Amino acid sequence: MKNTVLFQGYKIWAWFVLLSILFSLLIALFYGSLQIKRTKLSGLPLDEFKAHMDKRINALMKLYDIPGCSIALVKDFEIVWAVAYGYADVESGRVLKVDTPMSVQSITKSVTAWGIMRLAEKGLIDLDAPVLQYLRNWQFQHSDYPTEKITTRQLLSHTAGMPLGDFNHIYAVGGAMPSNRDVTAREAVPTREAGAGFSYSNVGYNLLEILIEDVTGQSFSEYMRSEVFLPLGMESATFEIETAATPYPPTGYDLSGKPVPVYLYPSKASGGLFATARDIARFAAAGLKENAVLNTGSVEQMHQPESYKIGIYGLVFDAYGLGHYIEKLPNGLYSVSHGGQGKGIMTHFQAVPESGDAIVILTNSQRSWPFIAYVLSDWAQWRGFTSVGMGRIIWGHYGLCAVIGMLISASLLILLRLIVGSHRQKRTVFTVLKTGTAAILLEILIWCVFQKYLFITSVFPVLAMWLGGSVLVLSIVLLLSASLPACSRKRNKI
Repeated sequence: MKNTVLFQGYKIWAWFVLLSILFSLLIALFYGSLQIKRTKLSGLPLDEFKAHMDKRINALMKLYDIPGCSIALVKDFEIVWAVAYGYADVESGRVLKVDTPMSVQSITKSVTAWGIMRLAEKGLIDLDAPVLQYLRNWQFQHSDYPTEKITTRQLLSHTAGMPLGDFNHIYAVGGAMPSNRDVTAREAVPTREAGAGFSYSNVGYNLLEILIEDVTGQSFSEYMRSEVFLPLGMESATFEIETAATPYPPTGYDLSGKPVPVYLYPSKASGGLFATARDIARFAAAGLKENAVLNTGSVEQMHQPESYKIGIYGLVFDAYGLGHYIEKLPNGLYSVSHGGQGKGIMTHFQAVPESGDAIVILTNSQRSWPFIAYVLSDWAQWRGFTSVGMGRIIWGHYGLCAVIGMLISASLLILLRLIVGSHRQKRTVFTVLKTGTAAILLEILIWCVFQKYLFITSVFPVLAMWLGGSVLVLSIVLLLSASLPACSRKRNKI
């Protein structure tokens, strides 16, 4: 009897494994991962790589439902390709063009870092001096942590203990909105001691915006245009968007594919820049060679790690410097990068200073992380880097397919056992366990539904829905499994 039970247990596990593999493959195939043709890219001539990317990008945009994207390539320290695909606005049919400025979101932080380093080079600020000595008429709110020793370097490297800030406060172009000083005065309350560790903060960069204005006597926009944008040839780059601007920035599209009209933040330094992919490519290329804004030492300083323990960002990057993420590539070279994400927008740039390579990817869809990961992976293979950290999103995609496959398999097996053997009595301990597990899963789902932002939904916009659905199905099946045997026992007693 015991051997029979063990044999049946092994059979159940065997079916679970086989069904999990089957469902995982079917989900990956249905979702498109296995439809993406792999091509040997290393060493391809530029024209052949461009032809490959034309097909690849169009296929990926269709697969992930991305309305438009703009891409630029830097090779051997020079821009060799800039191209736009798709639509700036789907409803009106407005085509996205190479000269259409796009919101680059947190790529802005890398650009702001250049503005700060420019002040340091001129001797107007000391990165390691208390930031308060450069701020006029500014006082931090009372907090549980000291603020008098917070430095500019700490603000640049996200180690000042500042909070993330509320990035959901967005305003229509041409409408009234509060000033950066008013917003930052409310939000610049440390959540940890300065220097205690990395904590990604928009607020810290918005404080740097105030620093630039107080030190220079110029508006942040004017200073960045005269000291960074124009010297680097970033002619379309701007923080100011008017309703009559031509070409007008693209409409964004959120995780559900709903349109998000162009919007502005009260603060500019953390994510308010609008630029073309070519503009950002010029910026990236400037960091690879001598340029008209910063000396080599200042650029290298920004590319040096300040924090190695960078939380969830450590899944794809090795460290954070001054306004740049840093990673060591498989071929031993170092790469710097920064991405950006806002409502309806997703962007990324990556550069390899030693080889003179860079790529810029700007999209008007919040569903773009898998798309960006595939494009970066192709670029890395072409340039002989093998892979970059963002490519791990692809492996995460396969891992999530496997998890969903297991959840569906478990639901199916429990349901089959329930149908075939529901008349059998179950021990109370298993009934309580099933009920408790189902309740916990349902509570997690309900919590997720009411969140404004979920990291997993942002990274895996479609698979996250599959995951939620499979968890819901498993919860229902567990509740049925726990309740039906109890009903059966009551009928037997009668």
